[in-house]
Amino acid sequence: MNMELKELSLSDGQEIYKMIVEIGPGENGFGNRGYDIEFKDFSNFLQDNIEMSKGIGLKSEYVSQTMFWLMVNNKPVGIGKLRHYLNEHLREHGGHIGYCIRPSERGKGYGNIILKELLKESKKKGITEVLLTCNEDNVPSRKVIEYSKGILEEVNEGVCKYWIKEF
Repeated sequence: MNMELKELSLSDGQEIYKMIVEIGPGENGFGNRGYDIEFKDFSNFLQDNIEMSKGIGLKSEYVSQTMFWLMVNNKPVGIGKLRHYLNEHLREHGGHIGYCIRPSERGKGYGNIILKELLKESKKKGITEVLLTCNEDNVPSRKVIEYSKGILEEVNEGVCKYWIKEF
């Protein structure tokens, strides 16, 4: 099995687009802004995310964020987001890393893989402690985070805050 975490690029095409559409608007705190765009507008979505990763034109409530695709045998199975730093909102909801596995590929261990790979990318950006948040009732995500040595700091209004310091 060939697995790769691939950074979003302007050359991403139909298969990535189909995954984004399949994931839908997001769930359990993971937002997916591209799910309802038409394919003809997909390149604009990609360009906007490249600019976001470089901090270009960010609204005041946003931070720089790089998007990645988890590819398994050259098929996209998941989306990962790595925020380069935290603002006050992300300290409570969102954290450094967000990820989602497409519904047709869940239950195969890809959550563990994408988080492991995103932690490697965090280290490359100089992030030494990673915050992840998830809904208290999102048992699959909690298991993935705990498998990756996530330490539960608190549960506040149904949101779990985990820190990963060893990766």
